[in-house]
Amino acid sequence: MMCVCELQEVSAPLHCSSRVVTLDLGCVEMDDTTEPYFSFGIIADIQYADIDDGYNFLKTRMRYYRNSLSLVKDAVQEWNAESVKPKFVLQLGDIIDGFNVPQKTSDASLDKILTELEKLKIPLHHIWGNHEFYNFQREYLMESKLNSKPIEDEMGQLSLNEDSECPSGHESFYVYHFSPFPKFRFLLIDCYDLSVIGREKSSVKYGKSLKLLKDKNPNENLNSPRGLDEDRFVQFNGGVSCTQLNWIDGILESSDENEEKVVVVGHLPIHPDSTDTICLTWNYEEMLSVLQAHPCVVAYFAGHDHDGGYCVDEYGIHHITFKGVIETPPESQAFGTMHVYEDRMVLKGRGLVLSRTLHYRNSRKADPLH
Repeated sequence: MMCVCELQEVSAPLHCSSRVVTLDLGCVEMDDTTEPYFSFGIIADIQYADIDDGYNFLKTRMRYYRNSLSLVKDAVQEWNAESVKPKFVLQLGDIIDGFNVPQKTSDASLDKILTELEKLKIPLHHIWGNHEFYNFQREYLMESKLNSKPIEDEMGQLSLNEDSECPSGHESFYVYHFSPFPKFRFLLIDCYDLSVIGREKSSVKYGKSLKLLKDKNPNENLNSPRGLDEDRFVQFNGGVSCTQLNWIDGILESSDENEEKVVVVGHLPIHPDSTDTICLTWNYEEMLSVLQAHPCVVAYFAGHDHDGGYCVDEYGIHHITFKGVIETPPESQAFGTMHVYEDRMVLKGRGLVLSRTLHYRNSRKADPLH
């Protein structure tokens, strides 16, 4: 399988794009006869920069840096025109491109994109990807509009002891959960909790991440997967710490008890059948193990792999990797609206994003389907 991914130094920042074949078993026609409980928008890998179009490192894919702003404007216009307006939007990370750094336009580019998205006048829930960390320090992000955690109180959350156990300071991670409708919960996770691009060099997690990366990747350029048996161990990916895994487990345990349906959201995919393996979370097996142990989990949404992907795992969890705006031609689109019903979610895709129906797994069992 050929991977189309940037293999350059951080000064010309990376993101993942792959050519992965997925089964579209969930693709169906929209059912417009029933009113959904609620709807929400989804968009991934906008990666805006005010620079000319350019190819990726392997010269196989065009990136439409400047045009991504136009596609965001179109998405906002369509969301505002929908008969059932989305209740919120999930922005799956990499909102601006790392090429803003040498241009010194990170703040200006972020303002341009957020100005357009804020015209929706609904909550925006932001995930942090590798390009957020190319442009900004973690401490800066925590104080920025890309920290959407404060709006959780407006939308509702569980009152759990686990919330107070999130560490603060240099070792903190960016996670939260909210309930937009009774018996439904969204859990946003930090896939760069363990990372060498999202951590201060003085932090314990940076040291552990660098050691892990060098143990797995002997290449001088840690962004290169050349010769690796486990090609996900590259610098533009990251992992989830044990502390965060325990926190996630606690939230899901409470959701099991409350018989909720939970959608987990992160920048990096966690199932090898939903993406090219070079785009996977470092410790994706541990993430899968936690999610599959809880019958409340019905789906996992990610970005990062610009080609997108989809699978249903053996426990009935839907894994959708959403196509990236950055590599979407000007004449097309790449976003979606998810309509949530009692027994399913129905994705209305636009442009490169396929429409599909996601039927929920049995919420009382955490056993494989076969």
